[in-house]
Amino acid sequence: MPEQRIVVNIDESGKISAETFGFKGEVCVDALEELLGDIADLESITKTDEYYQRNELHVQKIQTQGRR
Repeated sequence: MPEQRIVVNIDESGKISAETFGFKGEVCVDALEELLGDIADLESITKTDEYYQRNELHVQKIQTQGRR
């Protein structure tokens, strides 16, 4: 899984901007809302190609012999 990062910038006037890296799909918006919580509202979102990609869930099945 690629590293997931959120870069937050605050300019001199207090305006906050953030950019996500390594997220696929709408989880990036959820991560931003969780991180910023009550300190900022998401006013505008510029969606990248990653936003439209699906997250792949990798599940590994392990079979074991049961004890008798």
